[in-house]
Amino acid sequence: MAYVEKESEIDKDVVQNTQDLWRTYSNKRETWANQAQEDAEFRLGKQWTDEQARILLERGQAPLVVNRIHPAVEAAKALLTSTRPSFRVSPREDSDNKTAQAFNGLLEYMWYISEGTQALRNVIDDYYTMGMGAMCVYIDPLKDYGRGEVCVHDIDPLDVYIDPNSRDRLGDDAENIIISRLFTKEQAVSMYPMYEDAIRNAAGDMHTDRPSTNRAGNAGIIFPEDTETKTQTSYGVDSEYVRGYERYYKLWVKRFHIKSNLDGTEEVLLEEDVEDYLMQPAMRVNGQIFTDAEKANGIINQINQQYEQGKMKAEMEDTDVPPLPEIESLTYQDLVNEGVIEIVSVPVQRIKMCVVIGDTYLYSRILPIEHYPIVLFQNIHNRTPYPISDVRMVKDMQEYINKTRSLIIAHATTSTNTKILIPSGSVDMQDFEQRWAQPGVAIEVDMDQGTPQPIQPTPLPNTLYQNEQVAKTDIDHQLGLYELMQGNAQAAPQTYKATISLDEFGQRKIKSKLQDIETSLARVAKVAIPLMQQLFHSEKIVRIIQPNNSINEYTINKKMYDDKSGEISVMNDVSRGAFDVVVVTGSTLPTNRYAQLEMYMDAYKNGVIDNVEVLKKTEVFDMEGVMERKDLTAQLQSQLQQAQEEIKKLNGDMQTREREVYHAKQRAEIEKFKADLDRQSSQTKMSGKLFEKRLDDVMGTVKSGIRESNKQEKQ
Repeated sequence: MAYVEKESEIDKDVVQNTQDLWRTYSNKRETWANQAQEDAEFRLGKQWTDEQARILLERGQAPLVVNRIHPAVEAAKALLTSTRPSFRVSPREDSDNKTAQAFNGLLEYMWYISEGTQALRNVIDDYYTMGMGAMCVYIDPLKDYGRGEVCVHDIDPLDVYIDPNSRDRLGDDAENIIISRLFTKEQAVSMYPMYEDAIRNAAGDMHTDRPSTNRAGNAGIIFPEDTETKTQTSYGVDSEYVRGYERYYKLWVKRFHIKSNLDGTEEVLLEEDVEDYLMQPAMRVNGQIFTDAEKANGIINQINQQYEQGKMKAEMEDTDVPPLPEIESLTYQDLVNEGVIEIVSVPVQRIKMCVVIGDTYLYSRILPIEHYPIVLFQNIHNRTPYPISDVRMVKDMQEYINKTRSLIIAHATTSTNTKILIPSGSVDMQDFEQRWAQPGVAIEVDMDQGTPQPIQPTPLPNTLYQNEQVAKTDIDHQLGLYELMQGNAQAAPQTYKATISLDEFGQRKIKSKLQDIETSLARVAKVAIPLMQQLFHSEKIVRIIQPNNSINEYTINKKMYDDKSGEISVMNDVSRGAFDVVVVTGSTLPTNRYAQLEMYMDAYKNGVIDNVEVLKKTEVFDMEGVMERKDLTAQLQSQLQQAQEEIKKLNGDMQTREREVYHAKQRAEIEKFKADLDRQSSQTKMSGKLFEKRLDDVMGTVKSGIRESNKQEKQ
């Protein structure tokens, strides 16, 4: 789709109308602009007018400045921009959840490449000092090697001209918002190189409505600084000044809401894109409609192959030939006529931008957004485009402090010089003045004429010092920034928890301002998303470095091929869908790291989160390295544990084997003992039998001898 919509006719009077509107808006805001400029200078220490400084110097007093406003504004900037804002994108349809996550990454990436935190610091500075800050969301076509990026930058509030009838805090009801400033033609050419010829031929301009003040030490901030139409640049080239105008206003344009009854998809097209859309080809194959030409051709080839196979089979089997596939070429217009696709014309509000340099029209665009890309950050809103600053609310108290301190210093200076009343004729004045300061000096005095009397200076009342302290307290109270919040350690309680509680309690007033700032930041994101949807159509990978040195990576518009269906889908297609954006409350405020880490450690101990989330809340910059080493350590520990278990198992097996060997040895010894015992028993038995035999023999011999003896005796 086209980013720049076609215009049937360019308004011939666009230059004159833009210049007339600028003059009208400039006159209406003149009083506010002068006050805003004075507030800005007052914050920087230019707190005495020329007349006040002259009177003080004539009195012998120095125009001292004890600036209590500057450190308070710096403390506010530090508090409100401690961290970058956290955007949360939510889809209006459940199917867009993953795309919403991708938009979270894109918004973070936009903030990163634009140095958004520094831009926000400048906006907060203007917010407190001048009553209003401004931020612009735009497409930079030169970034990313010519592919373009959506970026943000801060704008000087004095360069912003708003419809004086606007009543909305964000300026949504303004008929026009104009950004205008003077710059050299060289600067203009660098900003719009494609329109160099037109810029060179544009009429020069030196008229500036930049306000000037009568503050001491400052002749006013005038741009350009010299009074000539031409000035010589640092490289020696004469360059002429021109006034540039960026005018934004709302208009109603025609959009076409297209709904397909085939797959239920919906999209919105520009008027000039509808004709091309209706000419797209489609096919009806055997009554089925295909809007994807590649898929339709695949189906046709498949059907033709089936027909040829069926024809060959019919010829071989002598049966009826199957009918030819019914193929009909269509266009999307035919599908609209048949009611398959519904097209409804819808008027929508869009922002038109016109760019004028001097008296020359450059170009105009219709942006794909419904809110102004100039986002306002108004401080004390008074139902006008001219809010009040915090500096203006405390100027009187600051001036009182300056006057009091100048008086105290002057009194201390004069008190060191003793004043004496001398009666006329009582002393020789020349001799008195020469010798009075000498120690131990004797001065002749005519007592009849009177005695010189020293005058003691009147001491300053204590209420003067007390009132100065009260004024300091009043300034802190008005700004909502107490001494502890400004880094004064002496104002802190003795205990850590009491300090934390007091610090959080003191942030209540500044959190009220934070709600207004977060509303404006959410508007920045809401404007950025449709610009991204118009710009990003091809695959893109964005990487954001986190504070702990980790890298988050997001991929959008990635084409995925399905092997089964043969279809190509797009992952994280940011060109489609509707989304809402909020800013996480308090995301830009500082957090107590120790308290937060303690909370995360408790969650880790309870098993709610893992150690990776805990590491994210620490100041460990090499988180990836730590995790790698931790994983390696865990891996080695696991391997060691496994080895120990294996060793334990082996030890058990060894003990078992040892017991088995021991028992085997015991059994072998027992068997051997049994064998020895049996052998010994056998030997014993044999010896016994032999002994018995021998004994029998002996006994036989004895018995024979006895018998022979008996025979002989009988004989």
